[in-house]
Amino acid sequence: MFEWIQDHQGVFWSAGAASIVVFLGSLLVMPALVIRIRADYFAHDERPPSRWADQRPLVRQMLRIGKNVLGCVFMLAGIAMLVLPGQGLLTLLVGFLMVDFPGKYRFEKWLVGRRYVLRLINWLRHRAGRSPLQVAK
Repeated sequence: MFEWIQDHQGVFWSAGAASIVVFLGSLLVMPALVIRIRADYFAHDERPPSRWADQRPLVRQMLRIGKNVLGCVFMLAGIAMLVLPGQGLLTLLVGFLMVDFPGKYRFEKWLVGRRYVLRLINWLRHRAGRSPLQVAK
């Protein structure tokens, strides 16, 4: 193992630097994203229409493809960070939530409905002067 690291120091240092950048980025971006969620987003049985719903179909598809590709990149980075320095589980979760899949809205509602998660999200929203999330049970 140590021989491989010595032979591939450039890869090792690049991966370490990338994981630090993603970690710092997640510390800055995650609160901003949580604050931007509409307060009633999780109060519905079905996912509310996205902000992209009124875009042209080609633009909407390109945005969707870009979001899914970025989600896959985050998932791969999260997997790598499980053995490298960085927030592997958090980055993996962010990537997982960016990728579209059947049942995703139900999973998001379940996750946000956990008492600890909802309390943390609403604390961040309160600090930013936003109303708390409403979650349908």
